[in-house]
Amino acid sequence: MVPQENSQPLAVSCECRNIEKLKSEWRYSGINVEQSKHTFFNFEVWNKASERLKDTAAAYCTNFDEIKDKRRNSILLCGQVGSGKTHVSVAIALYFLKQRIKVVYMPYRDVITKIKQNMIDQEYYGKMISKYKLCEVLLIDDLFKGKINESDLNIMFEIINYRYLNFLPIIVSSEFSINRLLAFDEGVGSRIYEMSKDYVVEIEKDIGNNYRLK
Repeated sequence: MVPQENSQPLAVSCECRNIEKLKSEWRYSGINVEQSKHTFFNFEVWNKASERLKDTAAAYCTNFDEIKDKRRNSILLCGQVGSGKTHVSVAIALYFLKQRIKVVYMPYRDVITKIKQNMIDQEYYGKMISKYKLCEVLLIDDLFKGKINESDLNIMFEIINYRYLNFLPIIVSSEFSINRLLAFDEGVGSRIYEMSKDYVVEIEKDIGNNYRLK
C-alpha cells in the first residue's frame, strides 16, 4: 500500500506538469504567460466602456469559485474592435493560471482552420475537439473572425453545446454584437449568452472606443 503522505506531493507534481504544459501551448499560440503584458495591471482605463470592461472582468475573477459549477459561469466581451477585449480576456486567463485553474487558449481563426484541415482524420479531429470540449476553462478569442461557413458553425456548436450541457465555463471575446452572434447561429449564440448573462460587456461600435485610434 502506498503511504498516504506520498500521495499529495505526487498529485501536486502532476498538477504542476499540467500547468506547465498549458503554458507551453499558450507560448505556441504567441502568448508568453510569464512575460505577457496582457494583465489587469497593464490595462489602461481610458473611457467608460473600458472601465466597464475591466470592472466586469475583475468581478468575474472574484466570483469564479462561487459560480464555476453553475449555469451562468462564463463571460462574454463583445463589440467594438480595438476596445481591449482580447487584453482583458487574456488577463482573466492569466489570473486563473496563477490560481492553478487550467485555461485552454483557442485563437478562433487559427484553430478552426486547423480543425477543418484535419476533419477527414477522425482520430485527430476527435482528439483536437476534445481538447476544447473537456478543458476546465476555455478562452475563445475573436469568435467568428473572418468568413464563416457551415463547417465553422458545426464545429463551434459541438464545442459550445458540450460545455453548455456540462456546465464548463467559457471566456469569449468577439468583435460582433450579441445580435450578430445570434444571427450567425442562434444555437451557439444563445448558449453563450445564457452562460455569460451575468458577465456580458457589449461595447458600442464607435471609433471613440477603439484604443488603437487614440
